Amino acid sequence: MEKALAGYRVLDMTHFQAGPSCTQIMGFLGADVIKLESHSGDITRKSGRDVPDADSLYFAVLNCNKRGIKLDVKSDDGKKIFSQLLAKVDVLVENFGPGTLDRLGFTWEKMHEINPRLIVASAKGFGSAGPYSKFKALEAIAQAMGGAMSTTGFPGQAPLTSGAYIGDSGTGGNLVTGVLAALLQRERTGLGQQVEVAMMDTVVNLCRLKVMHHQQEVNKHAMAEKAGAPHIDPDSWYVKRTGNVSSGTRQVGTTFKCAPGGENDYVYTYIVDKPELWRVQCEAMGHEELVNDPRFSTPEARYKNQYEMFPLIEDFFMTHTKWEVMELFNKNGIACGAVQSSADILNSDHLKQRDMVVEVQHPQRGTFVNVGCPIKLSASPVEITAPPLLGEHSEQVLAELLGYTAEQIGGFKERKVI
Repeated sequence: MEKALAGYRVLDMTHFQAGPSCTQIMGFLGADVIKLESHSGDITRKSGRDVPDADSLYFAVLNCNKRGIKLDVKSDDGKKIFSQLLAKVDVLVENFGPGTLDRLGFTWEKMHEINPRLIVASAKGFGSAGPYSKFKALEAIAQAMGGAMSTTGFPGQAPLTSGAYIGDSGTGGNLVTGVLAALLQRERTGLGQQVEVAMMDTVVNLCRLKVMHHQQEVNKHAMAEKAGAPHIDPDSWYVKRTGNVSSGTRQVGTTFKCAPGGENDYVYTYIVDKPELWRVQCEAMGHEELVNDPRFSTPEARYKNQYEMFPLIEDFFMTHTKWEVMELFNKNGIACGAVQSSADILNSDHLKQRDMVVEVQHPQRGTFVNVGCPIKLSASPVEITAPPLLGEHSEQVLAELLGYTAEQIGGFKERKVI
């Protein structure tokens, strides 16, 4: 079956996570992704190596469904081959520091001249413009600067980073969207363009409800001031950390510890708004007396008195496992999810059935588990293949794509061009 992105060719010059997560999704969807590396290889091949003389899991889980070539782009022959590759691909993806490609002689203008249909996609920390454009960014810095850390954690304690890599992989996902949009626009114009996604921008975008909450509170203070309340400088107010309790909405929800009381024996559940479901939830928890308790009988009352309510229902959770609570609540139409550990994830029948936990065969490592493609297309099923060894497909790509002979390729190898 032909894949969704079959026929599109992507030159991948990325490393770490933001860029490779973008190109891997494109590979999952059928694009011919060619990972171009220097002779020393992507730095993550050796990062946190757990199997001697084998590529690390860090590299492996982010570079499936790609071919790999090794090329000295700084040499004259390497520049020539790189130019020829640019002429043959649809997309170049990079996440170098500012000006790296320019210093190699490949400005946007030069690449556009070589291939007017080329789309150049860049994952950056803070973008190519703005006061922070030359600053370095890693995941936690993006979360800090993008507003996520200031609203993550518990009141009175230090800000926390998210365990999910929202800055890196979030940027990769946004970059895929940008590339696909540019490919569609190219169908109408015949021309490529530059696509840029900054990690800070990605995190800010994911914090949009915090921005909403900030404006709600500022407006509330302004209206209170008109009614005679003391003036509060709008710039002095900010969204507070509220732990696991929802902030900025009227929805009441938090984590509850379950039996047998282990580190991840928790559920996250919501205290429902609808009167008929509130009765069902109270009955399921064995707390029918709360249904008509004036402190909790309306959604507004439950929101106002949530911290008074939580201790009253803790006993129910502590006498049931997280799986039992999740099953019971969902059976009654109440949203509830178990806090799943990494072991729970890897053993999840649900995720395995959805091809989100997938075994991959690797020539050096043997079998490892990777996370599958979250995008499910009915006519383009994903088959995950092993990541490339360093330079594994150099000869194949030069012969197949650029028409070089075995003798010419041998010469490149002798001169350490490839």
